[in-house]
Amino acid sequence: MTISKKTLAGLLAAALLSTSGSGFALGWTLHQDAGGTGAAASTGLQTVPLAAGAGSLSATGSGTVAQVAAAASDSVVEITTESVQTGSDLRQYISSGAGSGVILSSDGYLVTNNHVIDGAAKIYVTLHSGESYPAVLVGTDSKTDVAVLKIEATGLKPATVGSSDSLVVGETAVVIGNPLGQLGGTVTDGIISAKEREITLDGRTMSLLQTNAAINPGNSGGGLFNAQGELVGIVVAKSSGEDIEGLGFAIPISNVTDIINQLISAGYVSGRIDLGMSLVEVSNAQTAMLYGVRWTGLYIQSVGASSNAAKAGLQAGDRIVAVDNVKVGSLSDLNSILDGHSVGDTVQFTVVRGSQTGTASFTLQEYQK
Repeated sequence: MTISKKTLAGLLAAALLSTSGSGFALGWTLHQDAGGTGAAASTGLQTVPLAAGAGSLSATGSGTVAQVAAAASDSVVEITTESVQTGSDLRQYISSGAGSGVILSSDGYLVTNNHVIDGAAKIYVTLHSGESYPAVLVGTDSKTDVAVLKIEATGLKPATVGSSDSLVVGETAVVIGNPLGQLGGTVTDGIISAKEREITLDGRTMSLLQTNAAINPGNSGGGLFNAQGELVGIVVAKSSGEDIEGLGFAIPISNVTDIINQLISAGYVSGRIDLGMSLVEVSNAQTAMLYGVRWTGLYIQSVGASSNAAKAGLQAGDRIVAVDNVKVGSLSDLNSILDGHSVGDTVQFTVVRGSQTGTASFTLQEYQK
């Protein structure tokens, strides 16, 4: 399922204008597309012992923050992205973004957050040494917010993958990443403040590790390490708000190891639902004004030409008001309903187009790269 945060205001407004005066005819025939196949890759996660020598840790020892930094910093990279955006005047411009990533294999596989690279036309990776490489997106999973990239490099230092299941509250936590998109290789420390925190991000509830180690924009996709220098989490977010500090979150590595391996081997995660649509959530009057719509709610930004949703008659500009007769007004509402469905199930969408309301039923497809 593709849920895009980087929506184009002018295109959505144009879609809404173009559909508001059209007839409302939704198809009722169910279709099931076979879909494509993901590109194969060679390896899964490598659990490589940290090398012996100055600044490294033994397989069983617990080191200082300085030792963890020395052992793990070469495994963390800076990520920069370029994407094409469209302004309210429909002029296109290049937008840049930044985040972090963690090396998984010596031949160039690395993990980051899906939201770091979502919508990017170009992705670049800079190693701790300063060398920079263009990156290819191997696969991504929006549900767990992880993505795997590949750079053409050899002799890299992969992170040692630990177990987030064995963490205890109060033990040392070290974050390495690229805060503010300009300070690559920054090391901050703290403790594991809590485990299994239920946090909602981008309309999806996730079970995350909480830490008080300093995290800022740009740290997303970077590594959370334990005192043994092992990767135990992928940094995903910081709680924002006035006077809020010391609340950072990371995806437990044990929760996504299998997902990462599937992305490497197949380019996608089996069993994930693909609606065949990009959606945008309009949550307030200011955002509604930006997109040129009258009502808040969940809108369809685009529909894949060969998707089951398109065959059922759904169009860009439609406002989704219910799914399976359950009221929907946000991404969180929609995801809660879809979490109870599987690939191959039939769902009914109720949408508003102009002044008319209609329904369309279609079969849920499996996401494939």
